Amino acid sequence: MPPHQDATDRAQAALTAARDIAYEWDLASDAISWHGPVGTVLGIADRAAIGTGRALAGRINPEDLPQRQHCLSDSRDGRLFECEYRLRAEDGRFHWVQDRGRAELDSAGRAMRMRGVLRVVTSRKAAELRLEQLVNFDELTGHLSKARLRDAVQRRLERTDIANVGAYLAVGIDNMTMINDAFGYEAADGVIIEVGRRLAACLGAADVIGRIGGDRFGVLLGDCAEEMIAAAAERLRSAISDAPVATAVGPIYITASLGSIAFPRQASTAQDVMTRAETALGEAKRAGRDCVAAYQLTEAQRSQHRAGMAVGERVQRALKQGRLLFAFQPVVHSGSGMVDYYECLLRMREEDGAIVAAGQFVPMIEQLGLIRNIDRFVLERAVEELDACAGFNLGFNISGLTAADHPWLRAFASLLAGKPEIANRIVIEITETTALRDFEDSGRFVKTLRDLGCRVALDDFGAGFTSVRHLQALGVDTVKIDGSFVRNLVDRPENQVFLRHLLGLLHGLGLKTVAECVETAEEMAILRQQGVDYMQGYFFGKPSLERAWSARLVGDSHARATRARHSLSSAAC
Repeated sequence: MPPHQDATDRAQAALTAARDIAYEWDLASDAISWHGPVGTVLGIADRAAIGTGRALAGRINPEDLPQRQHCLSDSRDGRLFECEYRLRAEDGRFHWVQDRGRAELDSAGRAMRMRGVLRVVTSRKAAELRLEQLVNFDELTGHLSKARLRDAVQRRLERTDIANVGAYLAVGIDNMTMINDAFGYEAADGVIIEVGRRLAACLGAADVIGRIGGDRFGVLLGDCAEEMIAAAAERLRSAISDAPVATAVGPIYITASLGSIAFPRQASTAQDVMTRAETALGEAKRAGRDCVAAYQLTEAQRSQHRAGMAVGERVQRALKQGRLLFAFQPVVHSGSGMVDYYECLLRMREEDGAIVAAGQFVPMIEQLGLIRNIDRFVLERAVEELDACAGFNLGFNISGLTAADHPWLRAFASLLAGKPEIANRIVIEITETTALRDFEDSGRFVKTLRDLGCRVALDDFGAGFTSVRHLQALGVDTVKIDGSFVRNLVDRPENQVFLRHLLGLLHGLGLKTVAECVETAEEMAILRQQGVDYMQGYFFGKPSLERAWSARLVGDSHARATRARHSLSSAAC
């Protein structure tokens, strides 16, 4: 047997064993040569039925053709291509196939032929679809999952203002435990399915329904004036309770309680919307069930809300009038005492000249849903500072809403386009509580920032409940240890023991550490001995409106920095 024939046979045997199909597609003649068990794997016994590119395209699901064509066009320069599409077998059924290959080029760089391998991946695609269904939809009712419903509420919030009210209802089936106990879980599941069906039947095209718990649903009303929310809720309640549910054990009479909320007047985040609607649902349950309750602010809450609105107006005026400022606080290297970067801390100059710290207005701005504008200002101002002067780094904190805000990320990438030297001088801080909301989204956000060239720090570490697994998934560069672990460090040896173990864990994960709220030389010495990489606090400098890196360095800042370096040097002796 000629050697090449032996090699061909071995290749055919390998394809058969792997259940792969190889092909060679001559682009000039459009002819395709197939190798491997085509009939067995693809369900197409007659190879002539897919003997040309045109014939093959005729068997591909029309929905998948544009994607495949785009993939092939992009690979005509000889790059490896990979795409997946549905291919129709002789029995009319579609199989998912993975198509991987490369174009062969002539001396002029033109594609002459395509060589590749097809593999049937129907089982994997079915598993992926199943997983996607489980993530996005409730398995029992088919309605949205709680996470996807929350996303829908958040998107609706982003299109809502004071004049454009949205509404959300929490719906709870009454006495579900009794139904389970009396009729069994199969009947109870039937009740849940039927309640979901009745709710969906009452909703319009712009409305959204999801299952948020065992016996609870959430309904987002897409177009409902505030004065009509109560009537809409009552209509849903009646639809549930007006007729018994037919089950295998006979008809079951049910009722439901509903809690409603109008937004953004009563809530400005998806989490608050859903939580407060649940609070109203609890009130309806306590009122005797089979009724509707609206979320109500207490008088104290109303007063606080009015005060918050006033703060929001002051901040927006300050933003328009250029009265939002940065105060800069140094973060120093614990070994040398040299500044690694300056954290930008937001300040507002009042109309009377008074300077207000961020803690007095940022929490309310977040509640009012205005924080994205502030975070955009912080981003643009920080990049301006870095662009104006070289030789220093800046860090700034962003809110939890911005950490999931794609427009902010696009604006960031646009500002840094062609400026890698600026990206390398930025440290972006996200709080631990922000990361805890959704580690998967936070991890993607962190990766994008790092891909742009920035460093990312996890702020206030220890204030939440981040696990080692979560820290690894986030992929941050630095962890800022919450100030509560630094205060009383000198007087409480047990805090030092805890800190030593915490630092060992973080360093074991390859993370740099920053200790916040360092106020004394004694604290600094202990932290340095324990192995903290960086420190920040009044001992090294209070937040200042002065730019310490500029030629206008003031004496107090210089004196503090010199004293800090001297203290660090003394501690090393």
